[in-house]
Amino acid sequence: MTTIETAEAVATLSDLDDAERIARFQLLQDRMPSVWDSMKHELDDESVVVIPSVTPSATTGSGSTTQAYEERFLFLLLLLRQPRLRMIYVTSMPIDPRIVEYYLALLPGVIPSHALARLTLMSVGDASVRPLSVKLLERPQLLARIAERIPNRSRSHLIPYNTTDLERDIAVTLGIPMYGADPRLAPLGTKTGCRRLFGEVGVVYPLGIEDLHSLDDVAEAIDGMLETRPTMGQVIVKLNDGVSGTGNALVELAGIGEVPAAERRAAILERVRAMQFESPSIPFDWYVDKLASDGGIVEERIVGEDLLSPSVQLRVRPDGSVELLSTHDQLLGGKSGQSYLGCTFPADPAYSRLISEPGMAIGQRLAREGVIGRFAVDFVVVRDAEGRWSAYAIELNLRKGGTTHPFLTLQFLTDGTYDAESGRFVTREGDEKHLVATDHLEADELRALSVGDLFDAVARHGLHFDQSRQAGIVFHMISCLTEHGRVGMTAVGDTPEQAMELYERAQRVLLDEARAARRENPLPD
Repeated sequence: MTTIETAEAVATLSDLDDAERIARFQLLQDRMPSVWDSMKHELDDESVVVIPSVTPSATTGSGSTTQAYEERFLFLLLLLRQPRLRMIYVTSMPIDPRIVEYYLALLPGVIPSHALARLTLMSVGDASVRPLSVKLLERPQLLARIAERIPNRSRSHLIPYNTTDLERDIAVTLGIPMYGADPRLAPLGTKTGCRRLFGEVGVVYPLGIEDLHSLDDVAEAIDGMLETRPTMGQVIVKLNDGVSGTGNALVELAGIGEVPAAERRAAILERVRAMQFESPSIPFDWYVDKLASDGGIVEERIVGEDLLSPSVQLRVRPDGSVELLSTHDQLLGGKSGQSYLGCTFPADPAYSRLISEPGMAIGQRLAREGVIGRFAVDFVVVRDAEGRWSAYAIELNLRKGGTTHPFLTLQFLTDGTYDAESGRFVTREGDEKHLVATDHLEADELRALSVGDLFDAVARHGLHFDQSRQAGIVFHMISCLTEHGRVGMTAVGDTPEQAMELYERAQRVLLDEARAARRENPLPD
């Protein structure tokens, strides 16, 4: 038996301290290159375990929304196009079978029943808002049943959404490596950590100050920044672990430069106390406590007539090589336009290389630090009067994110690849493809639609993804449609205009169908 297997015979997870868990996890991670290599050979005992656990935040405020975020990863069912692969997919609550059938029907060249036979769906039966990983670690017998479904641990790996100590402990319990960054590297992905990394790599990023823990710290930092940039009109305060803009707050500085120097710090602090939170549901006292405990940054808000927020997605393979996967333009909303709503792909070629090159530099540094798996770097780009674009790195998401599932959905369905040199995504047949995606098609009227109503509308209006044309709509987060009036979708077309037209048409169709569903029927005679 291996060292790991011998230890497992006498130890349980709770017997191990953190150092011992780290050591065992590292032994598992050392196996990841061989597991990755075995996936190329279509072996009959290879498998993946999907644990799409999300950390509760302002974006996941209820158990049903948490479940929908867990189901957002169902695009991974498209991996079952590999005819021997087995998959174990775990969620908090059972998934509606119609949703599973919907995804399996998308599989190109695969008999859905054959794919279904290789899929094991397991659920906790716990609808609370807590992370799925917490629920699993509380239930060792359920983890044991998951482990029993793994045909060969030397040819299996864990696919998480988050990569925290919780997912590390699940990997240790199952005895399989995790395709994701070691949680000890998480500080690199905080707002403070990524700004420092950008500086070390030599990537341009906004003026700002890191490692702040109080409103006084923020005011002092802004005061110092104004010495460097007296005309600065706005700054953004960001919590270190904020997600999708929910930890951001805008501070207005107009007129501060005219305040006498002796009074300026107090005036800045007053502005800081009046900061506008990107998420209206965040209480002021909670934000201040979170800043004190976890820290944050303040940085200049980049402004301009032509200002956009693209991102670049990369991965570090288990062998340490870095691959640039894609570039996206983000669709932003919220009170001050900092909340992630969706994306278009690919990013505009006018600046895609401008973000790809610093993205690769960051990726190579992360690889040297030992990161594996997918991650994304967010930028803002601004165009000057001469038409020249400038790019500023603003965030590093050391995990999968909102652009992961649209891109992989497109890639799995078309077998296409992104060419960083040209900024184009091309299928094997040489056809160019584009997408528009959102997690936030939401309206109160949509609550009138059931899962069956959605699929009926998709069929009647020809919205379904058509493999012959490799165009159409793929829906996700379907389970929160009826309760929350919300659904996600990825619209795929041959041109940016066609993808956007499909996206907008799908919105119109669903809203029309919802209004019709809410229309009262005549009373019987």
